[in-house]
Amino acid sequence: MDYKQEIITTIHDFGCNLEFLEDRLTQLSEESPTAVLIPALYDELERPALAQIRDHLKECHFVKTVIVCLYAKTKEQYIKAVNFFSCLPQTTRIIWENGPRVTELLEKLEAGGIDLLNYKGKGKAVWLGLGVATLEAEAIALHDADIITYDRSYPLKLLFPLLEKEFGIAFNKAYYARIGNYPRSFHGRVVRLFVAPLLTALTEMFGYRDYLRYLSSYRYPLSGEFALTSDLALNTRIPCNWGLEVGLLAEVYRNVAKKRISQIDLGVFDHKHQVIGKSTDEGLRKMCRDILRSVLRTLTETEQVVISQEHIHALRVKFRRKAQDFTRQYFVDARFNNLQYDRHQEEVITEVFEKVIEEGGQHYFQDPAKAQIPDWTRALAVMPELREYLKNATIADEKEAKGLMVTH
Repeated sequence: MDYKQEIITTIHDFGCNLEFLEDRLTQLSEESPTAVLIPALYDELERPALAQIRDHLKECHFVKTVIVCLYAKTKEQYIKAVNFFSCLPQTTRIIWENGPRVTELLEKLEAGGIDLLNYKGKGKAVWLGLGVATLEAEAIALHDADIITYDRSYPLKLLFPLLEKEFGIAFNKAYYARIGNYPRSFHGRVVRLFVAPLLTALTEMFGYRDYLRYLSSYRYPLSGEFALTSDLALNTRIPCNWGLEVGLLAEVYRNVAKKRISQIDLGVFDHKHQVIGKSTDEGLRKMCRDILRSVLRTLTETEQVVISQEHIHALRVKFRRKAQDFTRQYFVDARFNNLQYDRHQEEVITEVFEKVIEEGGQHYFQDPAKAQIPDWTRALAVMPELREYLKNATIADEKEAKGLMVTH
């Protein structure tokens, strides 16, 4: 346990009174409505984690609206999703992100000069969900659909700092310990074995740049759990690749004063795990590649750092040394806590990630900008009532799905 603060506010859990926080947040949410946004693939409905999330949300009286942005291949899948979430007491919106009505709206937006039809994945789902959420709530918590350890404290902790006005917080990010149970071991390989040594190596190369200090102050920069105000949601570009979490932190860095940014302890956390991947086009290797490109791009945009081929070569050398140092430290920590730890396998993974730096660097030189979804304020300049159209399309989809559920 520690008291350490960073250049952003760290909110520790020293045994906080959840009942007090819940009562207070329920009271605050009457005047400042809240929403929880969950981007999800249909496949998540067939896994136990999402049912557990749904059942805990039933008890979250401080959450006024639940929004699920769903990718479903068929109408039957969408109908099942509407039925799956029908037991929630909150106002519930199930956005069929690739359904005919939403697609028709995006085609009209494309005609106005903003093309979202070619985007796929979590970034698009988050963008669509935030559009509806900003109509319903002043504070929005977002989390993934595969959290195994979920309980009501997660949305409670994410939302509370935003609604307690004396705090002045506009963006709150989760951090946690990724510890697996069977067997007890460290998880979070990309944070531990790629992001941590990468930021350390970059700091040694370029000095204590403000952006690098900021990014390093997040204890778990890749967490998919965060909360933000509706105003920030409307003015934030959403990255469209696997660097979404780091790219979003870059957007927050540009748009929000550091005193209005916080991170909060969610305790021990676990969710579905990704494979390493056989190339930089899949699995964790793709994630690392996209993270690297995002960090390099933001360094150039905000710190006027010009990245050269020589920098990439030097970064690869420094990364390997720093990653080896980290694996030794993790070994000591794991052994003391009786966690399973295969030091050799960890170093093998760092060697795989080291190669990503070379490949990712070449990708960065080929396309340093990389597309991001424009923020909602730009989309509303093209189609001022787009959020209302999206909400109405969702309501129509749900009404049709419920009608078909009755007939069957």
